[in-house]
Amino acid sequence: MIPNKQIKEIRKALQESARPLIFFDDDPDGLCSFLQFYKFNPEAKGIIYKVAGPLDERFLKKVEEIQPDTIFILDVAMVSQKFLDKVSNVYWIDHHSPQNKKNVKYFNPMIESKGKDNRPISYWAHKITNISPWLALVGCTGDWFLAKDIRKELDDEELFPKSIKTPEDALFTTEIGKLARVFSFILKGTPKEAMKNTKILTRIKEPYEILEKSSSQGKYIWKSFQKFNKIYENIISSIKADEDNLIVHTYCENKTSLTSDLSNEILYKYPEKFIIICRENNGQMKCSLRSSKYSVLPALKKALEGINGYGGGHEHACGCNVPKEDFNEFVNRIRNLI
Repeated sequence: MIPNKQIKEIRKALQESARPLIFFDDDPDGLCSFLQFYKFNPEAKGIIYKVAGPLDERFLKKVEEIQPDTIFILDVAMVSQKFLDKVSNVYWIDHHSPQNKKNVKYFNPMIESKGKDNRPISYWAHKITNISPWLALVGCTGDWFLAKDIRKELDDEELFPKSIKTPEDALFTTEIGKLARVFSFILKGTPKEAMKNTKILTRIKEPYEILEKSSSQGKYIWKSFQKFNKIYENIISSIKADEDNLIVHTYCENKTSLTSDLSNEILYKYPEKFIIICRENNGQMKCSLRSSKYSVLPALKKALEGINGYGGGHEHACGCNVPKEDFNEFVNRIRNLI
């Protein structure tokens, strides 16, 4: 957990900041974390972290332009020390493998729990801001976490029935789960498009504006979602399983990554399988790995040994990049390991 003392420290910093700058990951958890912070302090400026590798010096230009008095980093797994050395007053809230960096105030529930608590950042953003439980639930559900205490706070059977007992059922059978997919898909495309959608989301007050398309902002978000949902439905309809305990599917798409969303739904359909969904782009295989039965992170680390690739994530959900020429070897290693 993140201790209450640290929660209060972050809340105070966000509340008192005159020009907060927020870097957030490009998934529902990162997006919903930002939106909660923004609603708590509307002076905040957001920048989506939508590049390969760590948050590094590439983002210093934005810092120079905005001149923030406080920087918040939400749901970003890797931040370079060179970036941190050139900025000040940074609060980094993370739930991936704990990092040891200088010149940053670092918060991670994995530390106090000795690796057992990796609740999403949107969960902790709600504890910090105490607003918008529906946004917290969208982020948590998109990150495969059933936030029962926040569900009680929301108390909306239409959005999130009390009968739902598992994260996967929440994601694939509820209206909150539908919103998690909407939030994921509107972050696809270019950073400019994703930030435009994010800005529109800051104007939305309640979830039914999107689900019922009852406002101009809700209609715009739904239209952006449909653009990528059509691509998604076409790909997922072609993914089949057989007797093999490994499902591997690759697709070519230069502009849009859907690997995380696809791997989540395929895992829901085939919970006994080890899932590898990969997008081929510029000679690289960009993969999402999922399994409920097998430990994904140790297998990924072992399979990458001696291969010019990189990756990481959580115990049962990871991402990685592998050169195309090494991909078959990588898959064979995973197959042998499981």
